[in-house]
Amino acid sequence: LDADITGSSIPKMFGLDARPSGSETGILPVLSKSGIEIMSMNLLLPTEDEAVIWRGPLMSKAITQFWEEVLWGRLDYLIIDLPPGTGDAPLTVLQVIPIYGVIDVFTPQELTEMIVKKAVRMAQKMNVRVLGVVENMSYLVLPETGKKLEVFGSSRGEGMAKASGAPLLGKLPIDPELARSCDEGKIERYSSDAVSEFFANLVAVLNRKNEV
Repeated sequence: LDADITGSSIPKMFGLDARPSGSETGILPVLSKSGIEIMSMNLLLPTEDEAVIWRGPLMSKAITQFWEEVLWGRLDYLIIDLPPGTGDAPLTVLQVIPIYGVIDVFTPQELTEMIVKKAVRMAQKMNVRVLGVVENMSYLVLPETGKKLEVFGSSRGEGMAKASGAPLLGKLPIDPELARSCDEGKIERYSSDAVSEFFANLVAVLNRKNEV
């Protein structure tokens, strides 16, 4: 569920241009090549670069409809992508959808860390558990030497984990191949040992929390 109403990007990453179809009982999500159900504002627009110029109430209504009126099938997980910050989109999700928890993603910069800490505090104030934090674009692996170059500065992962009281789920590298896969709409073909290890760790953490 792409809840970034004014900055939808999920359909582009998956190479989707089909429009959702409707039925008497609701809206059918669009299926990706591997069968992932997707609903996004960009699937409803005439062109992918059409601007959505809405105030908060309209965005909140759209997110609520994506949750209540889309005919989601039998899902293993419903992953909700949100814009950064503590605006109408995350507030609506936390209030309307009975979510299991949130995962906060940040880059190793003090400015980004400050914004993400606000999102963490927001979840905590609304009694929604923070499952963990993820440091994205943590480093770049130099192809010639295999050395890790911290492009945005030293890692802030452990500090963020401590501040949020949640585990550091992983540090993801900068990968030009990932950027290329997203631009070409071929994200499902992307493969990476670092990303595979991250998701294995993420699933293990979620399973442990589910047992508590």
